[in-house]
Amino acid sequence: MSVKPLLVIVGSGPGVSSGITSKFGGNGFRIVLVARNAASLESRVKELHEQHIEAYGVPADASDSNSLKTAFSHIQSVYGTVDVLVYNAANIVPGDPLSLTERQLIDDFKVNTVGALTSAQQVIPEMIERKQGTLFFTGGTLALKPNPKYASLSVGKAALHSLAQSLTATLSPHGIYVGQVLIGGYVQKGSFYDPERIADIFWDLYTTQSQTEVVFEES
Repeated sequence: MSVKPLLVIVGSGPGVSSGITSKFGGNGFRIVLVARNAASLESRVKELHEQHIEAYGVPADASDSNSLKTAFSHIQSVYGTVDVLVYNAANIVPGDPLSLTERQLIDDFKVNTVGALTSAQQVIPEMIERKQGTLFFTGGTLALKPNPKYASLSVGKAALHSLAQSLTATLSPHGIYVGQVLIGGYVQKGSFYDPERIADIFWDLYTTQSQTEVVFEES
């Protein structure tokens, strides 16, 4: 009996990650959720179990590289090889460039961008060895059109967008697919930015690998 493929999502919560884990889990994936809040993890794992999806929670802080490295070491030793990594963590803190402090920018950047690199680097060596694997990044149109009221997040999403493009160029010769969805609005169930609609885009990118990024926004 073959082992189900494994998806790990860093930044588990009620929004985008909820849609992605239900979509991929419903299509035969095992799911590992990574987030700081243990109670939230337990609640979401229970929801997935009720959907008959095999799921587990591993606590970690996306702003702390050592915390992420420890979490991935545990995941790989207990659950095996990661087939799909989704980096969905973000610090969404309002503030224009005049009120934004250096410390806030650095702290947010650790979550919005640095954590993505750290997470990816934990799974890339095995993916290169197997010549297959998928990395996903939840981006934002702030990367292309900064919102001065969210200056720190705009900087982080721009850097994440650049990082994903660099990883695409670096990893595609090794058979690894890198994709990103740049979301243009507030994610809310029942809206244009419904988590299930966004999850459908991630699934389409995964199955077709026809493009490396999608800008998802209302026209």
